[in-house]
Amino acid sequence: MTTEVLAQAADINKGLAAIGYGTSAIGAAIGVGLIWAAVINGTARQPEARGQLMSIGWTTFVLAELLALIGLVVFFIAQ
Repeated sequence: MTTEVLAQAADINKGLAAIGYGTSAIGAAIGVGLIWAAVINGTARQPEARGQLMSIGWTTFVLAELLALIGLVVFFIAQ
């Protein structure tokens, strides 16, 4: 009985997985654009804070891309 439940839980529709990956990629792209726009804007307003803004920018960039990578992993698991 437990194997049937696990098999049903692991049986994700492949089309739904592709839509999920596409959504996570679009979300990450929008997030990255907003992150770097804020870094550029902040640097233009206060040039002496460039180093701190860049470190925050790279950290949040990695987090945004991690979401896209998780979406890719889930997509391949569903295959």
